[in-house]
Amino acid sequence: MVKRLFDTFHLDPPKILVLGFALIIFLGAFLLTLPAATVDGLGLSWLNALFTATSATCVTGLVVVDTGSTFTLFGQLVILSLIQVGGLGFMTFSTFFAFLVGKRISLRERLLLQESLNQVSMEGVVRLARRIMLFTIAIESAGGLLLGWRFSFDMPAGRAFYYGFFHSISNFNNAGFDLMGDFASLTYYVEDPLVNLVVCTLIILGGIGFIVMSELYEYRHTKRLSLHAKVVLATTAFLLAFGTVLIFLMEYTNPKTLQPLSLVGKVLASLYQSVTPRTAGSNTLSIGDLQQTTLLLIIFLMFIGASPGSTGGGIKTTTFATLLGAVFSQIRGKEDVIFFRQRILPSMIYKSLTVTVSGLFVVMLVTMLLTVTERGIDFLMILFEATSAFATTGLSMGLTPHLSPIGKIIIMLTMFAGRLGPLTIAFALAQRKQKEYFRYPKGKIMIG
Repeated sequence: MVKRLFDTFHLDPPKILVLGFALIIFLGAFLLTLPAATVDGLGLSWLNALFTATSATCVTGLVVVDTGSTFTLFGQLVILSLIQVGGLGFMTFSTFFAFLVGKRISLRERLLLQESLNQVSMEGVVRLARRIMLFTIAIESAGGLLLGWRFSFDMPAGRAFYYGFFHSISNFNNAGFDLMGDFASLTYYVEDPLVNLVVCTLIILGGIGFIVMSELYEYRHTKRLSLHAKVVLATTAFLLAFGTVLIFLMEYTNPKTLQPLSLVGKVLASLYQSVTPRTAGSNTLSIGDLQQTTLLLIIFLMFIGASPGSTGGGIKTTTFATLLGAVFSQIRGKEDVIFFRQRILPSMIYKSLTVTVSGLFVVMLVTMLLTVTERGIDFLMILFEATSAFATTGLSMGLTPHLSPIGKIIIMLTMFAGRLGPLTIAFALAQRKQKEYFRYPKGKIMIG
């Protein structure tokens, strides 16, 4: 039905992605307003339901009500479904179900897949979509079983494995929703090695992107990785190590975070808080109790976010690496940006610059608007919230439940733009690109 509607209006792939996500959000919001969705039997108000559905579909994790204590099993399963569809993309699901019923994938559907998976060509997109589903089932199942086994020591087995699979799906999709209650996230397991390492692995795998996972899976046969995979893995490793060391040093003497923990607990907590800005949103330390320098570091890491073709947001690791490479090339007086003995095209540098500046503009605009709507709130708290929404991270210093109605709408729009990407929305709203028949003469201006 939805496909026929899109075909009737001859919508191009970016517009279909934008409208498709919007329809899923409104459907989820409607389900969350039903009496069966909440423990009190009243359902959520439309605004809170729309906020929760947007946060789940955009795999953000910002919540205005506590997920564990507010929603019934039905409401929690609605949220979990929105997370799964939002994380993988509705076109990936459509393709998977088409496989199950033996339906042929049309050219138009392949174009949509190419757009939703951020691929440069249609070659292999159907095979990639099928592999994405298989990877997802395998990784989420493994994570769910391990977490369920660990939680079974603290709660009945049935509830433990349900919690295990919920948190596995939520963290692999970089959503950050949790069922622990009282907005606590995973702070009860701050020193637990199994929970920390399993969840960190889920977040990292969800954040590096399915293209990279596919290449790693094939590496045993091909013995080679593409430039994209090398840049993603190198940048991710650098950011994780960089973040872990700095958080460990800056929070070591903080009596509200690392100081009371054992040495192993300090390392695990530092690693987790470095991993979660990959746009996961769960946390094992109270975010509001972190030092201001640590909060600024997390804002920086959230803005970078995950990698292309992943379940995460942000400007992406490859964008950051490309801009950093361009800066170092300019400083060294080099004309080309070289990664692993390969030259980056100038068009990629321009695109990286466009994505970064667009992201900065969105974060600054949202921050300015929230300083007007949320008067009396600390500026750093507002900047943190705006960056978290744009990067679809879901970390919060505690502002989300106290947002004004206008503030909730602003954050909803920011999460939506952050999930689809400012460029996708801009292309969806823009006219077709027109061919230029002439070029202006070169000009020079002073820089710096």
